[in-house]
Amino acid sequence: MAVRAIIMQQKTQRPVQFEITDQTREAVSGWIQHAHLKPEDFLFPSRVHASPHLSRRQYARIVRGWIREIGLHAAAYGPHTLRRTKASLIYRRTKNLRAVQLLLGHSKLESTVRYLGIEVDEALEMAEQTEV
Repeated sequence: MAVRAIIMQQKTQRPVQFEITDQTREAVSGWIQHAHLKPEDFLFPSRVHASPHLSRRQYARIVRGWIREIGLHAAAYGPHTLRRTKASLIYRRTKNLRAVQLLLGHSKLESTVRYLGIEVDEALEMAEQTEV
């Protein structure tokens, strides 16, 4: 299995690359074997025959269940929160706005700044200090 994967972002139709950790690779591989999936199958098929893949709504329900299982308040977390958390952690660790922008698939740096909830002045200062 690859270390990275690329998906087409539905909203922008732009490719976005992301890392696949060893733990994730093992879990996905185990799931593929367990579910007897073929290359042409969706990784997460729907239980409903009218849809070939898991819906966003069903995915949100699954995430909500995970959140409850670990004892957190389900209303405070969701699929989008998890995506934002990873981006925020990368930004905090590296202060590299451009890297976060690329990982999120944002075309404008301003979108990334708003997404992370950081101040524009701080973002501009970081951008000036970051060589591309």
